[in-house]
Amino acid sequence: MVERTLLNIKPDAVARNLVGEIIHRIEDAGYRIVALDKIQLTQKEAETFYAVHSERPFFKSLVTYMNSGPCVPIVVEGENAIQGIRSLIGATNPEEAAKGTIRADYAESIERNCVHASDGQETAVNEIAFFFSQRQLLD
Repeated sequence: MVERTLLNIKPDAVARNLVGEIIHRIEDAGYRIVALDKIQLTQKEAETFYAVHSERPFFKSLVTYMNSGPCVPIVVEGENAIQGIRSLIGATNPEEAAKGTIRADYAESIERNCVHASDGQETAVNEIAFFFSQRQLLD
């Protein structure tokens, strides 16, 4: 089934000039870029986006990290894109990520792990809408 999902290239990866490499890997895996932007989240926006983690001990540092520099949110489309992109990026903890995944190759730590990707259909819809208007979603 053709799906759309959100992949967000985090500030550490943007600062280390990995945007092109990450996009290259997405496209090489057969996925299509539907929308792309480069933004810097405010503290409030980061708090809103990561509200699901608000009770976790790492929430404050995650918010600080996510508004520390620009990020590059991308809408990716393709066959089984949600699970496929999650496989491409690897486990959240880079020490547990499979060899050859984005996080295994580029993540600095569990927090500075280069990318975020939606974990399900409902999450993908909500996360895409957080970053992009319908007008920005090109067919």
